[in-house]
Amino acid sequence: MSEPQEPDDSGSCMRKSALITQSNYIPWKGYFDSINLVDELILLDDVQYTRRDWRNRNRIKTPQGVRWLTIPVQVKGRFHQRICETRVTRPDWGQRHFSTLQYCYGRTKYFRAYEPLLQTLYLGEQSEFLTEINLRFINAICDLLGITTVIRSSLEFDQCEGRNDRLLAICRKAGVTDYYSGKAAMAYLDESKFRSSGVAVHWLDYGGYREYPQVHGLFEHAVTILDLLFHTGPDARCYMKAFPESVPARDAGFV
Repeated sequence: MSEPQEPDDSGSCMRKSALITQSNYIPWKGYFDSINLVDELILLDDVQYTRRDWRNRNRIKTPQGVRWLTIPVQVKGRFHQRICETRVTRPDWGQRHFSTLQYCYGRTKYFRAYEPLLQTLYLGEQSEFLTEINLRFINAICDLLGITTVIRSSLEFDQCEGRNDRLLAICRKAGVTDYYSGKAAMAYLDESKFRSSGVAVHWLDYGGYREYPQVHGLFEHAVTILDLLFHTGPDARCYMKAFPESVPARDAGFV
């Protein structure tokens, strides 16, 4: 039996799926699989910035092992700094990251194919705000993968207290009937509250990814998607789970 649906502005009942999450810097493949599963990605960047997290850094493979590639940002204090307010502190971060990627991945099969785009992303005009930088990279990678999901900002929606209430309010305002989330949210998300509002909750499972040829030691899944693109190029979608070229998402255990 399907969940109850509320009519949209035209009076018809239509399902609409969404992922509501913080922006990350050059995220891993699971992040983009999640985006590709839904109709809308709503970036929740008007929440507290967290240190030592994925907002301003991600992992890459290097000859010395897996290392963090980190955008230096200003942190005013432990609290009261939203992600969307977080500023970059070093204007040369892009050049440094681009040079590091050249050194670590320059000999991979497809690095040269993506190098012109990387030059534009890293060496072109940059914003001082972390959110805008993350969005620029997310949009570019979505284009490479053929992801057409609509991307919106949580700033479009009214604020309200409590994580459950805020997420549910966004879903209701955006007309979402199917909300997708990582399993870490099971610790706080009240599914019954969502169900009573006509919003079905779907939990994402990031296990079961295929390995691909990878430089620098033992295989590692938990790295930026740039690693996958540099090694597999146009076949990258075949190593993901939410694309037609790969195993169907549900059969692969993604949801």
